[in-house]
Amino acid sequence: CNESLMLEKLPACGRSFEEMMKKVDSKKWCNLTEFIMYYDNFTQCTEREANNASCFWPNPLAEGFITGIHKQFFSNCTSEKVHWEDPPDEILITLILIPVMLTCAMITLVVWCSKRSDTL
Repeated sequence: CNESLMLEKLPACGRSFEEMMKKVDSKKWCNLTEFIMYYDNFTQCTEREANNASCFWPNPLAEGFITGIHKQFFSNCTSEKVHWEDPPDEILITLILIPVMLTCAMITLVVWCSKRSDTL
């Protein structure tokens, strides 16, 4: 693997991706559908350059380069954590009582049917 050749060629992929990303409004950089083709071209370019240098892809050096591009363009795209809340008490009580009542009804039905079959 000729790592120095690969590291020499990978920045051209980054520059090409940067040029393509200039066509996308920076407010839309977190929406993958806006630039998926550009990113696919970038990925193929890094893979091609790694293979041309007789290196496997991905490899730690290529991954480091790709991570740098991600930091440059997508550092503000972290997903917000969803804050889960319990439902209101009325709904919670209903969701708890329905299965409890159904269980009691089924037990009652089984006991009643078993006593009834003994008398037949």
